[in-house]
Order: sequence, then C-alpha cells, then structure tokens
Amino acid sequence: MNSFLLVTCMIFLLACACIAHDPIGKTIVVDYKGGADFTTIQSAVNSVPTTNKIWTKILVKEGTYIEKVKIEQPFIVLQGEGSTKTIIQWGESGGNVSEDVTFTLAYTTNFVAAYIGFKNTYNLGAQKNEVKQAPAAAIYGNKASFYHCSFIGVQDTLSDLAGQHYFKNCYIEGAVDFIWGFAPSIYQECILNVKTTLTKGEGFITAQGKKSVEEQSGFVFLSCSIQGEGLVYLGRAYRQYSTVIFKDTSMANIIQPLGWDAWENKGKESSFTYSEVNCNGLGANLSQRVDWMKKDLPPEILNPLIDINVFINRDRWIEQQPQV
Repeated sequence: MNSFLLVTCMIFLLACACIAHDPIGKTIVVDYKGGADFTTIQSAVNSVPTTNKIWTKILVKEGTYIEKVKIEQPFIVLQGEGSTKTIIQWGESGGNVSEDVTFTLAYTTNFVAAYIGFKNTYNLGAQKNEVKQAPAAAIYGNKASFYHCSFIGVQDTLSDLAGQHYFKNCYIEGAVDFIWGFAPSIYQECILNVKTTLTKGEGFITAQGKKSVEEQSGFVFLSCSIQGEGLVYLGRAYRQYSTVIFKDTSMANIIQPLGWDAWENKGKESSFTYSEVNCNGLGANLSQRVDWMKKDLPPEILNPLIDINVFINRDRWIEQQPQV
C-alpha cells in the first residue's frame, strides 16, 4: 500500500513539473514605420475579438509609440523588442487613475507582456505644476504576467489594482506610491528605481491596499534590488490590512531609517503585515525601523505569501502561458 502511494505521488509530481506551455495561435505585427499589419498598437488590439479564445501575439517592432493602449481581450501576448527599444508612451494626468493611464489591462484574463516599456511622461522633465497621479500602467486583469518590462513614471507609476499578477526581471521607476493597488502580486528579480529627487515631498515605493483579513491581497518582492536617488519609505498603508513583504532584496542607502509609514491608518498598525526577510545592503539596517514592523513573521503567515504557487499560482497558470 505504501509503495502504491509513493508511486502515485511521484507520478502526480512529475505531471505537475511537465505542464506544457500553451502555443501561440496567431501573430500580428505592429510597426509605426509601416510595412506590417498595423502602424498603431491599439488598432492591432482592436482587431482581436473580445471573445478571443486562442493565444494571439501582438509583436511590436522597435520604436516609441505615442498612444494610449487599452486591452480588454483575453489570451493576448504583447511583445516588444526590448523594454528600452519598444516603448508605449503618453503624458497625461487629470487625477483619474482609471483614465489618465498610458496602458490599461482591463478586467480580462490571461495576458503576457514581454520586452516592452510603459511610460507616462507627465511628471518627467521640467514641470511648472505639482506632481500628480500619472500611471504608466493600470492592471485589472487576472492571470497577467510581465517579463523584462519597464514601467516609468513618478507618482502611481504601476497601478497594480486587481487580479493575480507575476512580474519577473522588470524595471519599475518612480517616487511616490509608484507601486500601489489592491492585487495579490509577486515581483521577482525586479529593479525598483527611486527618483524622489523629482519631487518636493517624501518618497514611497508601495501603497498597498488590502482591505480585510480575508482578502487575497498583497505585494511580495523576491530577490529584487532597490536603487536610485533620494530617500524613500518602503511603503505606506493605503488600507488597514496593507501587506508588503521584501525578501532577499538588496537595498541601497536610500531607505528612510523608519522604513514604513502608517499614513491615514495611524492607530491600526497592528493589522499591517510589513516585513523584511534576509535583505541586504546599507538600506536594510533594521535598527531604527518602526516598532510595529513585523520583523519575525511566523512561518504559517510568511510561507504562504512568499511561495509563488500558493499565493498567486495555485492552478499553475504561469506555467501554462506561452513562453516568451
């Protein structure tokens, strides 16, 4: 009986390890110079039906595409030729983070972006006005993954709002709440570039908005790197159960000694889940951190957050998506 169970378990584990990537069913090419299927990204997106059921790659040739892009169709791969070579760019802020966005992934499912940049230029360069919310990307879709992408802005750069998301080898730049939202997301081996020098106020990397104990929500950073210019807090609490974990992350000497800020949730600090685990660098000194930061999370709380397959990938959707 024991041998039978052992063999059964081995077969199950082998099957899990051999999940096949879904194939690309169709490829559409975009080149602003012409000679391709489309000259704008949005026109290529619009050519895909909202009832799409096959993985469709939109391959965007090198160049800066000055346009707002919104994707509402499922099963889309948006792929460029490098995050510094293929860039979607816009420059707008009207205080509406759902409208004044360079790139929006709407409430859809199954999306992959790779080797492409998203940029909102509103707060960049010489500015007479105060810094405002100007997202480079707003992500609402479920089962969305990003590989070797860049997100550049100043405030609310990456609006990580809803759905399960996976970011790997990405570059995210900003100064104020430049990764914010309510989603459950894993950021692995990403570079977080701080540009607090572009603002007159304080800098914050995250503003995470978990609303209740039961909600699946939180930002987890695994083996990332924090660099840049100007002092910055690791995060401030956007909602009462705000959850952010930094694990095995390199921190330059730009982290505010206190590390974290309660923002408008002062008095509710015991409900936050903020923790730094095995981090390194001059900015990782914990000696002056706020006394309510959870320096030693018990394994039963920490492990489900830092395990990708538990926190966001229970049905192995990441492995099933097409390789890029």
